[in-house]
Amino acid sequence: MSKIKEKDVYLTIKSIQSDDDDKDTIELFTVGKMSTDNGKYTFKYNESKATGFEGSKVTLNIDENNMVTLIRSGKTNANLIIEQGKKHHCHYSTDFGYGFMMGISTEEVKNELTENGGNLYFKYVVDINSSFLSVNELFINVKQTNNNIINS
Repeated sequence: MSKIKEKDVYLTIKSIQSDDDDKDTIELFTVGKMSTDNGKYTFKYNESKATGFEGSKVTLNIDENNMVTLIRSGKTNANLIIEQGKKHHCHYSTDFGYGFMMGISTEEVKNELTENGGNLYFKYVVDINSSFLSVNELFINVKQTNNNIINS
């Protein structure tokens, strides 16, 4: 059985959310963990006050077919499936005790990741009860830190 190598990485995450009237951009610079296993990538990082999700942890899984699963846990819980050309219904819950289903229609996924870092981009449309909510774009840049590799 092979060991999955986990590395410390710098993550630059730029999120653009737009609806019919407004466009909001948030940038997050953080340190996280990256692991790779047979063409699959996993990133883990903590959200910050700047994103509005302080106290939440994010795990991003990218499989060999460029399907992205975004799992947020903590004050807000979500499990979004982002797959180019497809629509998935995903559950989203808040720290106020209520949850709802969202439709996630993915327009584009561009994966330029390697074991050493790289870029990931995805764009998707969110709806609630088939009513348009927003268009979301995420640009993620990954760079290795100088820390040693950790085996898990």
